[in-house]
Parts: sequence; C-alpha cells; structure tokens
Amino acid sequence: MTMKMNRRTLLAGTAAAAGIAGLGLPAMAQGRRVTVIDGYPDRAMWVQELSNFFLPEVNRRLTEMGLEPMDFQESYGGSIVRPRGVLEGMRLGLGDIGVVTTIFHSSTLPSQGIAAVTPFISADAGLVARSVDEIAMEFDAMRQEFEAQNQVYLTTGVVLDSYQIFANRPINTLDDMANMRFAAAGYNLRYLEGLDGVVGVRGGLTDYYNMIQTNVTDGTMTWPEAAVTFAIAEVAPYMLRANLGAVNTKTLTVNKDFWNSLDPAVQGVLREVGILYRDRLAEVAMGRAASSEAAYVAAGGTIVDLSASERAQWAAAMPNIAVEWARGLDEDGKDGSGMLRAYIDKLIAGGETPARNWADEV
Repeated sequence: MTMKMNRRTLLAGTAAAAGIAGLGLPAMAQGRRVTVIDGYPDRAMWVQELSNFFLPEVNRRLTEMGLEPMDFQESYGGSIVRPRGVLEGMRLGLGDIGVVTTIFHSSTLPSQGIAAVTPFISADAGLVARSVDEIAMEFDAMRQEFEAQNQVYLTTGVVLDSYQIFANRPINTLDDMANMRFAAAGYNLRYLEGLDGVVGVRGGLTDYYNMIQTNVTDGTMTWPEAAVTFAIAEVAPYMLRANLGAVNTKTLTVNKDFWNSLDPAVQGVLREVGILYRDRLAEVAMGRAASSEAAYVAAGGTIVDLSASERAQWAAAMPNIAVEWARGLDEDGKDGSGMLRAYIDKLIAGGETPARNWADEV
C-alpha cells in the first residue's frame, strides 16, 4: 500500500510539473519524492557512493541553481528489488533512479558486456569506465538497449580494479585449479572454459560466501574489495592474483517516464553528477585495491601471483568470447565488431598492452 501511495504522489507531481510547463514556466520535478533503488545492501561500495556522494551532490547543485532539492527515498538491500531485479524494477517504475548490475542481463543488455568479453587487458578502472562511456556515446545501440527497458542511460560504473581467483585451498598454478568449481556471474564464467577440469557455477556476489561454505563451490572469481566486504577470507583464504581485468558491472539509469518529466536543466545536473560518480567509483575502487588485499591478508588470507607466462597461457586458452559477442551484435545490426575495435583501441591509446588482442580475430 505504501508503494502505491508513493507512486500516486510521484505521478501527481509529474502532472503538476506538466501543468507548470504548459504555462511557459520551468517544469519543477524536483522537490517531489524520488525513489532510488539497488538490490545490493548499503554496505556495497557503489551504494555507499550513490548515497553519500551522488545524491547529495545532485541536491547541492539544484540548490545552487535556485531549484528545490529532490526528496530522495533510498531503498536498498532487497527492500524493493533483489540484485537481479533492478532492471525490471526500473522498467516498471518501482524506482526513479537505480543502479543496474548489467552482468545479470547479458541477453537484454548485450552491449554492456564489452569489457567483460575482453579480459587480460586493463586493470585501470578509470580507463575502462571512460572508454565504455565513450562507446555508449559513439554507438547508439548501447543506449538504446536501456531505452527499450524504459530507462535512460546515465553512466557506467567500474567498481573493481581486477577480478581475481579466491579458493578454499592453495592455488599457485593453473594446474592447481583442475577439478575445482568456482562461483561467478555472467561472462566471467566463460573465462574458465579454456582451463582443463575447471567448472564455473553461476552465482551472485551476495551468494558466494554460502556457496563456498556449503561446498557448492571451491572458490569464486571476484575482486579484493568485495572479498573483504563479504568476508570471503573466512571460507576462501587463498587468492590467486591473476589480474583478469576491470569490468563495467554497474550502470546508473533513470526511469524514462521520470526523466521526461524533468526540466532539461535538472537532466543536465543528473548527467554531470553521473560522470563525477563514475570517476569517483573508479578512484575509490583503485584506492581500495591495495588496502583490500592487505585487509584480506589480515583476515587470514594468503595471496600468490600467477606468473606472466601462465597468465598469457590462460588468455590464449580461452575461446574468443569477444569475437562471439561482436558477431552476435553484428547480426542484430548493432555493429559489435566496430564497438570491439574502438574499445580496444581506446585501451591501447590509454597505455595498455593486451595479453591478447581479441579484436585481431574479428
């Protein structure tokens, strides 16, 4: 009942704004209740930054412009939607602003897989985030996938420096991973396909601890900051630093109906602060990388580096999931091959040397 009342309030505000616009005055959508959602709990880094940085900065700028700040109603940790349900919840209007975890929606949002299908290139969260956003501006298909879900793409979010391997027993080489099961999500599962005897098991970040504790898996593929946040060292105290790379896994979106009710000046504030949020997430992710590894060790974890030769061997053993991804988009008229070449060119221009240039095989 409360949710229905909130939506009526929101729709009433929209109607009022439309009426003001009809009088030739700016539409004042701000000041009404604005629901902000994510299925992950508020201890997740990107949710903390959304709550503590993005939302206050939006209202600070609105106030500076002489506009009434928005009444943000924050709902995280499954109070409205679970982690996999943000995309649908935003489509239905259960949230006005939300963070979509795109790795759960590879069929609905295939263009968002661009960094996930190109591992072993960059562990620079800022470079990856900027490059993905540039691709979104240069190739309409990426934005249109969100528009089809009744949402407006604001910016991508890279919340990790690099995926690593965490296990319940020591791993020093690729051979040590044989006959082990690792929990992962989305395209990350494909990274394991070239390794003999290694099995990927689908899961989500909030599930990994229990999956390892109950012996459903022997470990997981995640990043150090998340491993610390979710106490992974308690069940998987061995980390193999393989530096699989940074991946965009979050996209900040706005419900399209809500967006269309906003004055262009307010839309501009959301876009500008969205970019700042993107860069801040990357900065925090990189800043926390070293400290998170130290915290993981302090919690009882041990870290071993995968040799450069074995890292190259792993990259070479993988199927070329980037070309598969690109050709799938090509078939849908989305120029995936163009996206792939442009994206890797941006990473190389940013100073990276790919362990494998996936675009060479397009």
